[in-house]
Amino acid sequence: MSVPETFHGWLAHDAKAAQGNLQWQSFAPKPFAETDIDIKITHCGICGTDIHTLRSGWGPTHYPICVGHEIVGHVARIGSASSRRFQVGDRVGVGAQAASCLRADCEECSAGMEQHCGKGFVGTYNGQYRESGYWSMGGYADYVRVPAPFAVKIPERLASADAAPMMCGGITVYAPLKKNGAGPGKKVGIVGLGGLGHFGVLFAKALECEKVVAISRSRSKAKDAQAMGADEFIATSEDEKWERKHSRTLDLIVSTVSSPDMPLSGYLRLLRTNGQFIQVGAPEDKLPAIAAFTLIAKGCKIGGSQIGSPREIEEMLRFAAEKGVRPWVQQRRMSEANRSVVDMEDGRARYRYVLVNEDHAKL
Repeated sequence: MSVPETFHGWLAHDAKAAQGNLQWQSFAPKPFAETDIDIKITHCGICGTDIHTLRSGWGPTHYPICVGHEIVGHVARIGSASSRRFQVGDRVGVGAQAASCLRADCEECSAGMEQHCGKGFVGTYNGQYRESGYWSMGGYADYVRVPAPFAVKIPERLASADAAPMMCGGITVYAPLKKNGAGPGKKVGIVGLGGLGHFGVLFAKALECEKVVAISRSRSKAKDAQAMGADEFIATSEDEKWERKHSRTLDLIVSTVSSPDMPLSGYLRLLRTNGQFIQVGAPEDKLPAIAAFTLIAKGCKIGGSQIGSPREIEEMLRFAAEKGVRPWVQQRRMSEANRSVVDMEDGRARYRYVLVNEDHAKL
């Protein structure tokens, strides 16, 4: 399978790209290393991180940039150091991380926590490879080049359109659910019912939690949450005294929202003694302040979680295939990337857009 010397993708040249001003252009990928693979992209999910990055919401973005880190495609080229793991034609996925230092003396990498590597973390886009100085480019494109350790095989029973948004959106909630004890006998709340939150409900139900509670501002998505498996629904802007009514009912809350106005103290009131609140939504500003006694009185913990390691992604994909977890996706043609980015920003996705490269796959 031949690979072109230059790739093509939807490039952003400034913050206005988030308004639907991406341009389909050629770009030079990082120089090919023997530890790399090239992937012929068939599908790429649209993630909220894409929007934040396009508009430089989390800090200055290195333009021009091709975003997209929920990538599925087929291996088109393999470096000699990667030939034991992959063969040309294998269906693989890439999430939000493209590299880490992978050194034996790195506490995180040696422990299988590559996503927390402080010495060599490179995002799948908007990250700089130290060896070459090239900036990483993502999956709104025809091809992507990444170090092979950060690609994973897709189980046969998972459709590519379903697997793509799991590469970031899915693992972002699966990892904290698993790490913090979600399972039989546990009562779990998921704050926000967007792209991340709907994965939270699906995975919490598949993990056989005793109770899954969807928490949102309004009841507009209550029927959807029920169809996904939620046992209860809390609408914080509509349900009177919801904090008191549901006080001390949840063991774990995973928050996918990212607003400085979120009723954080109210969420913490829902936790039982020794309950945990895990933040995965990343705001462009600060989280609300809370009183110390909100934590002290019940021994609650607040924590955070960032994507997952390649090993965790593989585990999640096997679990999803075994349990039949299927995200709610809307497929769009890769040529419709600009409209899809705008619709994503406007909150129209139900619940994840997946771009399909019409030259490489059927819609």
